[in-house]
Amino acid sequence: MEIFIFLFAALFSVLNPIGTVPIFVGLTQDYTKKERARVAIWTGFNVFVILIISFFLGQYVLQFFGITITALRIAGGIIIASSGFGLLNGNFSKNKGINKKVQEDIENRNDIALTPLAMPMLAGPGSISLLIAYYQEHHETTADIAFSCLAILVVSILIYIILHSAHYLAKYLGASGIVAISRIVGFLTIAIGIQYIISSVLSIIRGI
Repeated sequence: MEIFIFLFAALFSVLNPIGTVPIFVGLTQDYTKKERARVAIWTGFNVFVILIISFFLGQYVLQFFGITITALRIAGGIIIASSGFGLLNGNFSKNKGINKKVQEDIENRNDIALTPLAMPMLAGPGSISLLIAYYQEHHETTADIAFSCLAILVVSILIYIILHSAHYLAKYLGASGIVAISRIVGFLTIAIGIQYIISSVLSIIRGI
């Protein structure tokens, strides 16, 4: 259960679905209620698939390119901390890799559930590197893997619920409320990224 709680908290902070609410509202403002529900459920499903694939197959990618887990943790820590700074400063679109040209392109597309919503806005480099590193440390028992998969599933379901309620949340919380929540999450995200870097550096020092 401790594994579930830690991974759930880490993933939710890094993915930050609350910060995606204003972008989701903007992209689906002309959609019907049924279309918004469809986009929300497919976004949650796509995130789940991307994270599960990263969790189980990410290690083989590292082996193929000869990347050590320590290097991945440092790189992931930098990316996660950078994402946190973006959230803390309120640069949601820039932080998620959405520039003006991409924004104009996706507004003219029928299906935005996979890209840009699922990737890179939600399941980005930070969450993927976090899962790869986490698998290296917690795959000894079936219980570890089961609780990890459960955490990914619960986060994906929460993403669906939040996006499905995005227009209500945006109306209820307002822009300032969403920014305030995202900045709190951003602070926690920075802490997670820095902790990854510290752990990696200490691991290198111990190995000397």
